[in-house]
Amino acid sequence: MEFVKMHGLGNDFVVVEGEEPPAVEVIREWCDRRRGIGADGVLWVTPTGGDTAIRMEYWNADGSVAEMCGNGLRCAARYGYDRGWAVSTDFSVETVVGTNRAEIVGPGEVRVELGKYAVGETVEVSGTTFHCVAAGNPHAVTFVSDTEAAPLTTLGPLVENDLHFPERTNVEFAAVGGDTIDLRVWERGIGETLACGTGAAATAAVARTLGYVADTVTVKLLGGPLRVELVDEVAWITGAAEYAFRGETSV
Repeated sequence: MEFVKMHGLGNDFVVVEGEEPPAVEVIREWCDRRRGIGADGVLWVTPTGGDTAIRMEYWNADGSVAEMCGNGLRCAARYGYDRGWAVSTDFSVETVVGTNRAEIVGPGEVRVELGKYAVGETVEVSGTTFHCVAAGNPHAVTFVSDTEAAPLTTLGPLVENDLHFPERTNVEFAAVGGDTIDLRVWERGIGETLACGTGAAATAAVARTLGYVADTVTVKLLGGPLRVELVDEVAWITGAAEYAFRGETSV
């Protein structure tokens, strides 16, 4: 099977087409960074030929289904646009959680709508307070003074699998500085990632609710900056969507 390796700010994906999505065992093999292609997840994309240009489904590296992936959505949108599936630079992408708008705004830069977000209750895990956010998928956000010193690799997996989150959760450690947010993410089913689009949106939503930032903010992730806009409780993100390489696998 032919594939394309893409990434959004280092959050990387194996992108494939086909009539049937890959099996869970295959997804795990592809994402293995030592024995496979290596990726944070797999994007299965197909043209729709309807009002929406593209259909996208996404799986984490462990084979679990993810409801939404912001960086993956940008990559899928660029992939479909470059394949000629969209007739304009402003189109829609079908996902398992609904239809999301996408805009090609520049060379390798894509703006996508993640849909409505909802800031929920706070929970305490191991003495740390986390803000629960739904941004197409679940998130738990906490604020720290220094993201480099944050206990991401120890506290991240504990929060991900805590009983407060029966479907598990993504975990964000954020530090606000003026009109920017420094962010590290422990992603559900993956571990630490260089970038997380929905995580950036979820964190910006909490920060705005608390009065820390305005409606538009730059989120600085390990893989680079992502612009987040919060408009009428709908999150938009703008950032790079890039190709790494193409290949073929027998698996």
